[in-house]
Amino acid sequence: MGFGRVGVADGVERRGHVLLLAGDAAVRRGGVLVAPGVNVAALAMVPTGVLLGCGVPADMVCLDGVRDPNTVLTRLRVAVGASGPLFVYVSGRLTADRRGRQLHVALAGTTAGSVRYTSLPWEWLVGELRSRSTGAATVVVDLVADRAAWPLVGEYGTLPGLAGLPGVEAFGVVRGPATPAGDGVAGGVSNYTRQWIDQLGRAPVRPSNVELHVLAAGSAGLAPGTLVVPSARELEMRSGAATGHPHQDPAAAAAPDPAPVPVFASVPVPGAGSALAPAPGPGSVVVGDPRARLHALAVDGRHGEADALARVWEQGVVERWGRISVEAVQCVEIRADLARMAGDFVSAARLWMGAGRARLEWQGADAAEVRDAAAGALYCWTQVRDRAEALEAGPELVALLRALPLLDPDHLRLAELRLEALRTPDRSRSLHP
Repeated sequence: MGFGRVGVADGVERRGHVLLLAGDAAVRRGGVLVAPGVNVAALAMVPTGVLLGCGVPADMVCLDGVRDPNTVLTRLRVAVGASGPLFVYVSGRLTADRRGRQLHVALAGTTAGSVRYTSLPWEWLVGELRSRSTGAATVVVDLVADRAAWPLVGEYGTLPGLAGLPGVEAFGVVRGPATPAGDGVAGGVSNYTRQWIDQLGRAPVRPSNVELHVLAAGSAGLAPGTLVVPSARELEMRSGAATGHPHQDPAAAAAPDPAPVPVFASVPVPGAGSALAPAPGPGSVVVGDPRARLHALAVDGRHGEADALARVWEQGVVERWGRISVEAVQCVEIRADLARMAGDFVSAARLWMGAGRARLEWQGADAAEVRDAAAGALYCWTQVRDRAEALEAGPELVALLRALPLLDPDHLRLAELRLEALRTPDRSRSLHP
């Protein structure tokens, strides 16, 4: 099908649709576990073209405070009927009908006794998406399951009905009812949703939805036991089934336009206890953007293999683009986050500092990426418990922070005070509880 201009195919305008639904808030002991209205408000600031991943004209509808499930259903049917791409976001409390044991998205005013009448049945959402006949659809959820829904979530092991729907990509997280209040939430916005927004605003080229999900889930600081949909293992299995090559990196199948460096394809290892094959050894070449695989290895606890793969990838990028290229620095930042996930805060801090210095030279002190790198370095440095290692890295960090006058001044004061304390052994004891 040829396109004469953006949003027009065969003389018919393709119009996309973005539907953002804020269900009922999840609260535990007076603390907010998820504030769906805040999430939707933050996501609504992202242009529709960025959410949809294309430049077609699009409508955006935000539903917040709705009490009637039929109103939501009507809006959902309009969205599903759009001729162009569709983006549906659902945030709030996942509950269940105790009689029928069916999942529902609680709406404003939903109580345990009114679930069947005042909430959106999960099957309504799945059914409408199933009826969609044209255009790609992306569904993103950021939910907290209450005590009625959490056992069902455990039984399913996923969000039922979304997997395998033609033309539908579904991503998201479901946290449990025992999640501590404030865990996974930053400034009112859930960390998973915040990471989606940040990654969309940070990348010079929009990442694929799979990449966004992997980066968001890996950076959100999710509580143990959180259901991640799809999981890293599901992504690998799905990619292998789609390409005919088991265990191939999911980025290879999902990215419509491969990254400059090709995709590392792993192969099954006889007798291996994991679905993930080993990272490449000496002399290997990484083809493509292996971030989804790196995340899968790190989540699986195989930090050494993740680091080895990242180093091989970085070497190929450096050989092609140069050590001071944007591509190479992005590799350094990914290695920094892998080191953080592995608990190697010394390496993570040094890698973030190197990335910050490099970006400072090209982008200036007011660039968000420079500030992010400095903040990452500071956080990791504050986690270093070995006095000698922290003392060795501290001056470099303070120098970087001093070069960023637009960064939160408290960051610089914190680093200077800690460095001063480290230089005075008696005072440094208070830094190591």
